[in-house]
Amino acid sequence: MIHTDSLADIFPILKFLLTYNLANSDRRITKYRNPFNTEGPADMASAAASLLGRQLKEIQKAKDLPGISCGLVKDNIFEWEVMLMLSDECKYYGGGNWRCLLKFPENYPHAPPTLTFCDPIPFHPNIYAETGALCISILHPSGNDEWGYEDASERWTPVQTPESILLSVVSLMNDPNDSSPANVEAARLWREAQANPKGKEMREWKSRCRALVKQSLGED
Repeated sequence: MIHTDSLADIFPILKFLLTYNLANSDRRITKYRNPFNTEGPADMASAAASLLGRQLKEIQKAKDLPGISCGLVKDNIFEWEVMLMLSDECKYYGGGNWRCLLKFPENYPHAPPTLTFCDPIPFHPNIYAETGALCISILHPSGNDEWGYEDASERWTPVQTPESILLSVVSLMNDPNDSSPANVEAARLWREAQANPKGKEMREWKSRCRALVKQSLGED
């Protein structure tokens, strides 16, 4: 049995707890509202990691991607090491083993990855000589190009995959785009070589490209 004196002691405590809970209920509701919200950064990163895991397995199992090899950097699903072993059909860079880093954002595929060539960096109009970063439409954020060089349809969309990216890279190695160059010197020499395919410009172009091919194979 609870005595009257005991109830008198308990009531102030109960009143305090009730007041505290009511005052903080909105805060708790806000904090825990919609615990299954999949739009948060952590959930987006988890979804991206799951998607990338599946796409990596697909590339590793694919039989129609000769010369392309992918693996993780330090078990990080958001950072891939890519080897592009270009065949001799690639006129100027063929025979080389080009190592690249393909880095994905945590909100992939809503935003594009970046691709960077490691040393030796190919002498190419669309590859920055200082950093090795590749400049290609498919890896530019979706939307209109403020400079007017690219159509929105050429830029990144979430339907793109690592496979489509790497195939586009191989295509660009075969057919450089000098209209909006990352390496101005390479673009200039490329245009001059194309204009005079039997002249000294073409000889210089081939010489600079082949020297880097040899370096990519570990040759001096």
